[in-house]
Amino acid sequence: MIGLRVRTVSDRAFAVGLGLKGLDGIGEVVGGLWLLLLGPLRLQAWIGALVAPELRQDPDDIIATHILHWAAQFDQGSVLFAAIYLLSHGVAKLVVIVEILRGRLWAYPGLIWLTAAFAAYQIYHMAVAGPSFAFVVLTLFDLLIIALTVVEYRKLRHHAGG
Repeated sequence: MIGLRVRTVSDRAFAVGLGLKGLDGIGEVVGGLWLLLLGPLRLQAWIGALVAPELRQDPDDIIATHILHWAAQFDQGSVLFAAIYLLSHGVAKLVVIVEILRGRLWAYPGLIWLTAAFAAYQIYHMAVAGPSFAFVVLTLFDLLIIALTVVEYRKLRHHAGG
């Protein structure tokens, strides 16, 4: 079993990044399941209850009214798409992370390609819808994970003799 070797700064950064990606994957799976169970009407009601205190205090609050308007646009199809997106992304991410922890060399290119595909989608989304702080940070983090994974994979291949 190869597993993770944490010796250098890049090894530590990779281990921390992998841990954060794992937590993100768990959050995506939980969020996707939550969306499937909640559905659009309960989601809208939940968001309405969340912003209601702010709107009672300031009926013209721009953030609260924007969130409420955004939630009102959810229909069954958009909630289902979001749930499937989160579940597929989370499960795929967790599979490659677990396999990296189990020492499977194939999982390193798997993580690279998977993360690159989602980063490409995020870049496309920002090009179409405009950048948001969250998408910029997430994309930069993904690019860092790709670079760290490439470094770790090369080290492991070198140590494995191939």
